Amino acid sequence: MHIHILGICGTFMGSLAMLARELGFHVSGSDENVYPPMSTQLEEQGISLFRGYDADALNPAPDLVVIGNAMKRGIPAVEYVLEKGLPYVSGPEFFSRYIAPERWVLAASGTHGKTSTSSMLAWILEYAGMSPGFLIGGIPRDFGISARLGDTPFFVIEADEYDTAFFDKRSKFVHYHARTLIINNVEFDHADIFDDLAAIQRQFHHLVRTIPGSGRILFPANMPAIDDVIAMGCWSEQETLGDKGLWQTDNVSKEGSHFQVLYKGSLAGTVNWQQEGDHNVANALAAIAAAHHVGVLPDVSCDALSVFQGVKRRMELVEEVGGIRVYDDFAHHPTAIATTLAGQRAKLGEKANIRVIIEPRSNTMKMGIHQESLVASTGLASEVIWFKPQGLDWPLAELAAESPVKSSVMDSTEAIVRYLVDTAAA
Repeated sequence: MHIHILGICGTFMGSLAMLARELGFHVSGSDENVYPPMSTQLEEQGISLFRGYDADALNPAPDLVVIGNAMKRGIPAVEYVLEKGLPYVSGPEFFSRYIAPERWVLAASGTHGKTSTSSMLAWILEYAGMSPGFLIGGIPRDFGISARLGDTPFFVIEADEYDTAFFDKRSKFVHYHARTLIINNVEFDHADIFDDLAAIQRQFHHLVRTIPGSGRILFPANMPAIDDVIAMGCWSEQETLGDKGLWQTDNVSKEGSHFQVLYKGSLAGTVNWQQEGDHNVANALAAIAAAHHVGVLPDVSCDALSVFQGVKRRMELVEEVGGIRVYDDFAHHPTAIATTLAGQRAKLGEKANIRVIIEPRSNTMKMGIHQESLVASTGLASEVIWFKPQGLDWPLAELAAESPVKSSVMDSTEAIVRYLVDTAAA
């Protein structure tokens, strides 16, 4: 069976392409952004890539076209599919049809922490000898790839609330048929498709409705936005996380590199690891609780996390020169930025010089939805450099001027690099 994927070089669709190839499908795909590392990874799998969305890539016609959620009406390949009546599905629906059946899907959802939590969970299951499959919106360093089928029915997936496709405006995660569900947090995001927090909560409740009665939902205790979702109706087992939850942490070190795990009030294990920050401690607790649902003892999970290597582009150390460390991080929401900075400040101390470069790149950021909280989220930095991308139509410079720390706005990568090099010893 030949499938052609429109938007194949996106993180989700590229990972889906590799899973389809592993299932034995003949896979090809089109994208405007055909470049490494995704293009290299796909070509090494024997997947043919076409640059752009010309309809010629669909001739001869594939058996099925998988359409990514970045595709819109008016794109030549999309119009050709509709005009010729070619069979098509969304990426999440392809997962639902061809990967999810007969698998125990463990899904990590939430506004923040999905990639890290799903990476931790996949690694715990791997460490426990369960050889899981996974599809993650990043590359766990312990695996070096973003997706694989695995050798057992267990499958870990990063469950995104973004919409499915131009023809299916439900959130992606309703297609995944999870049996174990983590809801890390629920905040307003994706303002390009959601009007308000209530709209996001409705999608999360659609997800809750898909969990079987013998399934389990894991979520932080006393988080009103999630409590409201559960109050809409829940038919599955529930376990709470964090303060006053069934699962708790104790004796957490200042920077989060050491903590104990409590289950039902009793010590269940201890984690000593390379990660840091309260957000990662919370992610770890969720992953430990989810692994417990499929039979992994908490102390085994703690041992696994003690050797967990992290995820690329999640506080990834890129280089160290002359005592200066350069990190790359994907945080794109004020809450994520604030918690990441809090972890670094706790680790390095009050006198450390922490310089942050931030690009408001997501659709929500470009719309200016979080502009005031965005500036406030950088309060623990020593200095902030704001990169102003094209298409940003809100007054970034005016808000930066009100920043609680030294702040400047630049509109080119070259200018930022020159400034950092010139002031490296400052």
